[in-house]
Amino acid sequence: MMKKSEPWYIHAALYLVIAILAYILIRVAIVDPTDFMEKDKYYKTESHLRMSNIRQAQIMYEKKNGRYTDDLSALINFVKTDSAVLAAINGVDSLTERSTNPFEKLTVGSFVPESLMYSPKSHTPFILKIDRTTKIDTVINMKGKVIRVDTVKTIGSTYQLESPDGYGQIGDLESPTKKNTASWE
Repeated sequence: MMKKSEPWYIHAALYLVIAILAYILIRVAIVDPTDFMEKDKYYKTESHLRMSNIRQAQIMYEKKNGRYTDDLSALINFVKTDSAVLAAINGVDSLTERSTNPFEKLTVGSFVPESLMYSPKSHTPFILKIDRTTKIDTVINMKGKVIRVDTVKTIGSTYQLESPDGYGQIGDLESPTKKNTASWE
């Protein structure tokens, strides 16, 4: 008795399914994780560069105004319009013939002030906070009578800059010793 053989198109369909599943497995196990890691590395590096540039802008802003700002738009406007900042960006050290530009080049090109506003991954603004502290001091005479109450408000003596995507922070509102310190350095 002879067995009836299976039609050729069933074998062809099975080979096609095997090839598709092999392609999907290679794509999911090897290619996609590599792409994800490369993109994540780019976003992390770019965020750090932008945050370092915000730090430099904050340092220059503090030198001019005596305090830090929590307004990224005002900081960008300061970088674009202040004569001291523009002189530093376009200046050259006469001794070493090197640029005096305090801002780092971005991964994809030169520094652009508008790049300070947004995180490259989520395109959301960086989180910038400054301290607002009030210190109350009571002055009492020798007899125990209150002479006056002194109130000192401090705004902008420290700042904290955070990446909305979790790529680190610069500064700390609680510790003045970490004023311009980046978490990744």
